[in-house]
Amino acid sequence: MASGWRALRRRVLTPSTSEASLSVRGFHVKSPPARQMLETVGETFLTGYAYAAEARVPAEAEERLEELPWQFRGFAYEGAGMGFAIRDGLPFGGRNVSRFLEGRARDHVYMVYVGVGWAMARLPRFRWAKVSAAAADPLLRWLVLDGYGFHQAYFHTDRYVRRQYQEPNFPWPAGGPSSYASRVIDQGIGRAIWFVGGADPEMAADLIDAFDETRRADLYSGAGLAATYAGGVDKEELQAFMRRAGNHMPQVAQGAVFAATARLQAGLVTANTRLATDLLCGVTPAQAADLADTSRTEPFGDSDVPTYELWRQRITLGLAELRRAVS
Repeated sequence: MASGWRALRRRVLTPSTSEASLSVRGFHVKSPPARQMLETVGETFLTGYAYAAEARVPAEAEERLEELPWQFRGFAYEGAGMGFAIRDGLPFGGRNVSRFLEGRARDHVYMVYVGVGWAMARLPRFRWAKVSAAAADPLLRWLVLDGYGFHQAYFHTDRYVRRQYQEPNFPWPAGGPSSYASRVIDQGIGRAIWFVGGADPEMAADLIDAFDETRRADLYSGAGLAATYAGGVDKEELQAFMRRAGNHMPQVAQGAVFAATARLQAGLVTANTRLATDLLCGVTPAQAADLADTSRTEPFGDSDVPTYELWRQRITLGLAELRRAVS
């Protein structure tokens, strides 16, 4: 009976895999291989979500997640993060995300936090405090808003991408600042734009450049993260994206550092990860992860700017120093 209930819960909670189809979403199709890659990412995300919806305990989902193709496994952990957060947000939901992060998901903490943001986009705001409680890291919690922004741009593309809607006075995290919350949401929107543009750097840049100039740095940062983590591009296309990014290349490189760090921490570095990190950052994935780590731990002095933003700025400065050292 219990297994029947879990199967029913999976069917009720899990969206159809057709939601990941580029044609259903109305996204640009660059080529059949790029389409297949992006749709596989979406389908793997939903598979991870389904595993979380059906699992008796998080460890049960974890075992199934580890059987998925390794290059897409991070997306499954992101989906599972959303699934467990949705369960936490329901009445009598428990502490599924916290328990999930006690296992192998701790190596995918970036992706799980992003998944929590997806869940917040689907749940009523009065449930947010319970859902976000598991995203307790004072630095990484901002990734929840990245996930929220990605969800909104992916599922409400016309409003958030083509009409460039921006959330006013965003109410999370408590105490704000809401102005910075909007910036991190833009980073998630930029990451989604890589999918909306079909991993076509020219299309992605066209979409970003239609936004107000004040928002483009964060949007390019998100797109740089997606180009490095998801991929779907070759060397020439990445070089084209670098040219289009122009003055926003430092932010593209910072996003790439985040992506390389997330993949290295999870043991999921791909050939695309190495190529994108080399071109966009001028370092290896291991050097990118080391820079992210040292930038996170070194003091920066007193500031009213959120620590997460200071971390991003330190990474940007660190990359510039590394380039000067080898030039």
